[in-house]
Amino acid sequence: MLKIQKYAAIDIGSNAVRLLISNIIEQDDEPVVFKKNSLVRVPIRLGADVFINGEISEYNQERMIDTMKAFSLLIKSHNVVRYKACATSAMREANNSAPLSKKILETCGINIDIIDGEEEATIIAATDLNNFIDPNKTYLYVDVGGGSTEFSIIHNGEKIQSKSFKIGTVRLLNDIVKNATWLELEHWIKENTKKYYKVDLIGSGGNINKIFKISGKDIGKPLTYFYLTSYYKMLQNYSYEERITKLNLNQDRADVIIPATRIYLSAMKWSGAKDIYVPKIGLSDGIIKSMYYETIPSVVL
Repeated sequence: MLKIQKYAAIDIGSNAVRLLISNIIEQDDEPVVFKKNSLVRVPIRLGADVFINGEISEYNQERMIDTMKAFSLLIKSHNVVRYKACATSAMREANNSAPLSKKILETCGINIDIIDGEEEATIIAATDLNNFIDPNKTYLYVDVGGGSTEFSIIHNGEKIQSKSFKIGTVRLLNDIVKNATWLELEHWIKENTKKYYKVDLIGSGGNINKIFKISGKDIGKPLTYFYLTSYYKMLQNYSYEERITKLNLNQDRADVIIPATRIYLSAMKWSGAKDIYVPKIGLSDGIIKSMYYETIPSVVL
């Protein structure tokens, strides 16, 4: 007996807002399959407002409402049976996130759940990493966002520790990450990885996905610390405009890709990792899985 249902995950990040629609394929005596059906990304960059002014501007509030209206229509047209909308760092810190969330619920019918950093790290860690990792190895999982980065230690296939830090690409672009936060992160990574003989990195987020695609590496093969360092130095030799025209990067990617690479390289350096694996998964994938296994509440349509 074959059963296929569609679930939707909305990830309201500090740099972009995403809608992921996935097919949940159930078959007798077979493991459930999660297959991506559609992914829509809108670069609203809420963090540029919030991390400087403390609230979301009128302009970006309107963009958010328009985006949620579009997402609501896509959810309806896809016959989605269950959805979850999670907002992260920017909405967590915005003074006006509550009235905006209320307005979105009233005008778009989308219920937004503003989650804290620890819950974000837990949902991300719920992604189906077993398809990508060696159960006999130790990994530092790094999910770089616009407002925060989530870190998880995975040892022998089990999540040992998770922590969220207010170090993100949009914060770094605006030079509002304190040196003390970097030192805290360095200490956390060194303390939590020193007991393991060898650590590899797993990187998620749009920037590392882009770098991996550009590298031409086969799926499942890692990027080396040397490659990432070389790419980081190359990026810095180009102006923002040249990264768009010569490197063919989208304008909302061409600036954040440098601070994102810095975060991954720092994590590799402090954990002693020589390789970074890029399985192309993130918060929206974790939301889908968590909805299916009912480890988080969701809206049934």
